[in-house]
Amino acid sequence: MHSKEADFIKQNMDILCCPGCEGRLELSGSGLKCINCHQDYPVQDNIPQLFWPSEWDPSRQDVTEEIKSFYEENPFPNYDDFDNVASLIEKARNGLFAKLLDDQIPFGVRILDCGCGTGQLTNFLAIANRAVIGTDICLNSLRMGQKFKEKNALKRAFFYQMNLFRPCFKPDSFDLVISNGVLHHTSDPFLAFKTISRLVRPKGYILIGLYHKYGRIITDIRRRIFNITKDKFKFLDRRIISKDISQAKRDAWFMDQYKNPHESKHTIGEVLQWLDETGFTFVNSIPKTVLFKGLGESEKLFNPDRLGNLFERFLVDIGMSFKGGREGGFFVVIAKRSNLPPLSGQE
Repeated sequence: MHSKEADFIKQNMDILCCPGCEGRLELSGSGLKCINCHQDYPVQDNIPQLFWPSEWDPSRQDVTEEIKSFYEENPFPNYDDFDNVASLIEKARNGLFAKLLDDQIPFGVRILDCGCGTGQLTNFLAIANRAVIGTDICLNSLRMGQKFKEKNALKRAFFYQMNLFRPCFKPDSFDLVISNGVLHHTSDPFLAFKTISRLVRPKGYILIGLYHKYGRIITDIRRRIFNITKDKFKFLDRRIISKDISQAKRDAWFMDQYKNPHESKHTIGEVLQWLDETGFTFVNSIPKTVLFKGLGESEKLFNPDRLGNLFERFLVDIGMSFKGGREGGFFVVIAKRSNLPPLSGQE
């Protein structure tokens, strides 16, 4: 284990816990060990392997291993061969949402990127003076993020292998938890949200990105066409044939969007119920919950935005069916944790 990774673990040992029994961890040789259940966790390629299986009742569906296997073979998103810090910053900031995040997340905060994939967002946000931990179930994806980090000497990005249903972090540990494009690939998205939401400190924030119930209609139609025609007509998705994107990144997009073994679809209204049950307050969303209000350069992502009423949200949902095909039918919700616990009887 590199000294930087070991030093970071030592400095942040108070937020770590055993994903099996929630006991205290300590450095042991070249890895970590639980002082309660004595489980050893190795460190490979400077990535602590803190994955623990969900251990659900056998009668309950658990797609964790299936999804893990899929992304081990198809890491997403891929890096281009020429990628470095400058190109990563340029590409990320060309996207308005990533630019706003980078501009508005304060320096010095502690961020968890839960389900980070190949760690592009983890590395990007860590370029500034923020401690960003990227976790994922897939070692191949994490290795790509770690390799980029080491190649470019990024000192504030760290990568851990973790099952989000069995976190290796204690509750109330992070100023911001991000899970962008992840929960809809789990067997129980709401349980996944409840689990990672506990990691947010009081008055901290959570940001989740999910496939939209209606926004995925166009993607679903394309998927059926590809399956029927044995992956012909790829021109139906412009990203797959774009010359501005490397072949590796085009292949990764195709596999993630059209060959993924499991996905679910959601609405903002459904996520609002999740927030109510876990002690969070709606702050912002993309798209907005009211019509004719888009994301602009002056948007304050973490300032409370007006929440549209049921009818307004219904119209926004319907609108997603027409424009959702551009970026995979995706929506984002940002919420703030109350400094009070959820109501009695809620988790």
